[in-house]
Amino acid sequence: MKFSVFLTSQIGGRKRNEDRMGYTYSKSSAIFLVADGLGGHPDGDVASQLGLQVVMSKFRNYANPKIVHVPNFLTEAMTDVHESLMAYAFSHSMADTPSTTMVVVIVQDGLAYLGHCGDSRGYLIRQTEVVKRTQDHSLLVRDGGLNVANNLEVQSRHTLFSCLGASNLPFIEVAEPVPLRFGDRIFLCSDGLWGSVAESDIVQTMQDPQVSSATTGLVNLALHNGGPRGDNVTALAVRWEETDNPAR
Repeated sequence: MKFSVFLTSQIGGRKRNEDRMGYTYSKSSAIFLVADGLGGHPDGDVASQLGLQVVMSKFRNYANPKIVHVPNFLTEAMTDVHESLMAYAFSHSMADTPSTTMVVVIVQDGLAYLGHCGDSRGYLIRQTEVVKRTQDHSLLVRDGGLNVANNLEVQSRHTLFSCLGASNLPFIEVAEPVPLRFGDRIFLCSDGLWGSVAESDIVQTMQDPQVSSATTGLVNLALHNGGPRGDNVTALAVRWEETDNPAR
């Protein structure tokens, strides 16, 4: 496998950063993750950190050198996070369980597998096209302003119907794998970024051949647009640099 990766997380206007991010890889498989601990719940930073640790530990145990069945792994890994958060709350006699959203990508055999729970987003960008994007697990509401006449919908960023650590069982969504092509971008981010930056800006900025400068630019734009009370902003970008396989 050949890829370049860059990741960064900024506190924004919050008192603490409840986002976490990370990646690791074996000889034949790589995993990339962004988690966003829920504000308004206790220990959001603990939830996202625990989620990161659980998934990465499981990957290191099972990627020998690659995952046998990636979709099952993604579902099981995020279920493990949910159960670990429930156990954490029980052991600390907490009335409310720490909760987190999560988006995970595993790249293996030239395929990108995308799984998520909540509203942290994953994009697969090919040139100027969004080939794949996660659908947020949040309730849709009608915009009560100017967009009603155009029948446009906006998402309520604060009304999730699924996350890891909630009292109800989480809805964990795993997309069909996408064959990667040379130059494809994988972009993962918390809602602090996509909530403050237009998708068209994400796609355009990710055309930069250097994922470091592209990601930094998007994070800085989100921080600027979010203002002094803006959310934590976290992003992880991957540029796939493996030569195309003619068989795909």
